[in-house]
Amino acid sequence: MMINCRKVLSPQGWLENQTICIDKGIITTIKPQTSDASGSKTVELLAPGFIDIQVNGGGGFLLNQQTDANAVEQIFYAHQRFGTTAMLPTLITDSEAKMQEATCAIAIARKSLPNAIVGVHFEGPWLSRARKGVHPERYIRAPKESELAMLRATGLGQVLVTLAPENVAPAVIRELVEDGIIVFLGHSAATAEQTCAALDAGATGFTHLFNAMSPMQSREPGMVGAALAAPNAYAGLIVDGYHVDPICCKVAARALGKERICLVTDAMALAASEATQMPFFETTITKSDNRLTTPDGTLAGSCLTMIDAVRNTVKHCNIALEDALYMASTTPATALDLQQSQGSIAVGQQANFVALDQQLQVTEVYQAGQPTFENSGA
Repeated sequence: MMINCRKVLSPQGWLENQTICIDKGIITTIKPQTSDASGSKTVELLAPGFIDIQVNGGGGFLLNQQTDANAVEQIFYAHQRFGTTAMLPTLITDSEAKMQEATCAIAIARKSLPNAIVGVHFEGPWLSRARKGVHPERYIRAPKESELAMLRATGLGQVLVTLAPENVAPAVIRELVEDGIIVFLGHSAATAEQTCAALDAGATGFTHLFNAMSPMQSREPGMVGAALAAPNAYAGLIVDGYHVDPICCKVAARALGKERICLVTDAMALAASEATQMPFFETTITKSDNRLTTPDGTLAGSCLTMIDAVRNTVKHCNIALEDALYMASTTPATALDLQQSQGSIAVGQQANFVALDQQLQVTEVYQAGQPTFENSGA
């Protein structure tokens, strides 16, 4: 199979008038377009498929509520239309039984979609009640050995857990990391010292930077200050215009660079859906002007898609398109240690692409070289 591209984003930057050759779902050649490729598909702009490391739901499905393999697959397919070719379905703080259901659902879904459902993200339950956001307080708790064992279950792919370091000892973090589990920090009132101790123990990132974490102040750097100063850690960033002010997004981009910011959606069931309201534990989440809140006004995830996040990053944060696309694909692949197979358009990589027009509308999505979505109206 061949795809002609007027512009393609490669690890070396933009290349013009290229032909990408694909065999068995893998990129075999990237070369200047020649006349013998004139009959092949031509796209305006080709970028690596997006990788979302924090997606709670979409298309009317929420992992906490429909905790089965079909729901996992439907969440993926809802977001795939908007350029996502790999994701970590994310379970919000819930009961131990629900965590067990999620591990089973992910393991089953991965059997049919191993390169799309690349793992699972447990956002909690080992969080701070003071910075819980919409996470149900009754389920926030200290780690139990049975829960730690769930994270080590086979068949889950890349396992990421978000925890509050003031409530989880560095020794536990070190043990998780030694077992191959990715530890991000978030929903936390930790001091900068506690945060740095967790990083020293092996934590490698921060969940939705700035949101639900101790802020940076002149004499109390908090988790935000520690994150911005960390030399190697990654940070998820929700660029929807509501969670983080564009100025703060610019500060994060300057401090961390495109190599360490992962654009994330933190999407709920209302994302990629026409619905405007959904039940959530004992409350209700309502969508108004693309903002999700509970009745008391608390932000409750987002209805973002990854292409929304890219467009917002370019439009509102004045970040170059190639850098925004990098944050949506290459950086999350590296954060998940998947960079050898996903996250860039290069020989040997999986042929996961999103094709865009000049207005940054998704025109096609390719999964392992096969077209899975085509927007005839774009």
